[in-house]
Amino acid sequence: MTRIVEKTNPRLTNLILALKNKSRENEAKIWREIASRLETPGRNYAEVNLSKINRYAQDGETIIVPGKVLGSGVLEQSVKIAALNFSESATCKIRDAKGQCMTIEQLLQDNPKGSGVRILR
Repeated sequence: MTRIVEKTNPRLTNLILALKNKSRENEAKIWREIASRLETPGRNYAEVNLSKINRYAQDGETIIVPGKVLGSGVLEQSVKIAALNFSESATCKIRDAKGQCMTIEQLLQDNPKGSGVRILR
């Protein structure tokens, strides 16, 4: 018999619901994709280093990480990064590069259509 495990973090359950609702309202498949990734167990969440963001992001781009951003590496572009969590060193390095750290909730409010957002995992 398989156990169905519900998320116990209220922020996470509210975020998943909000993502699904915005996806339906705006026909934005990106929010549905992020919601489905956040519904998986926490051990499967993305952990993305700044070096990877630096490699794949263009200057001024918006990146979303369905997990945690870690501070390993150097960030040379000014990018907006939305994630579930940031390490302290990642936050400092992003701000030093004139970038912006934001929660997924903030990005959802700022860009309900999800246009011009790239998912990194």
